[in-house]
Amino acid sequence: MNGVPLDHALVLASILFTLGLAGLMIRRNMVFVLMSLEIMLNAAGLAFIAGGTAWGQPEGQAMFLLVITLAAAEASVGLALLIQLNQRFKTLDTDAVSRMRG
Repeated sequence: MNGVPLDHALVLASILFTLGLAGLMIRRNMVFVLMSLEIMLNAAGLAFIAGGTAWGQPEGQAMFLLVITLAAAEASVGLALLIQLNQRFKTLDTDAVSRMRG
């Protein structure tokens, strides 16, 4: 296999996933929460691509296409929620979500 070894790619994916998880748990701003979710999805996609390349199977690329589709859906729903939060409460704090009704 030419290129990046599997161990290095998986270590990078785990570091990215950990950074995304930390950002998700620590931050209260909705923009940072959405960015952290995107980092976590990209880390999972990187792990799928690295595994598929190491074993010579195309399933890693197929799963990465699924991850990209999921990320696009998550971004559209998240941005719609972000617009609603900003219009109703003039804040992007995630605690304001508990006050939303109907």
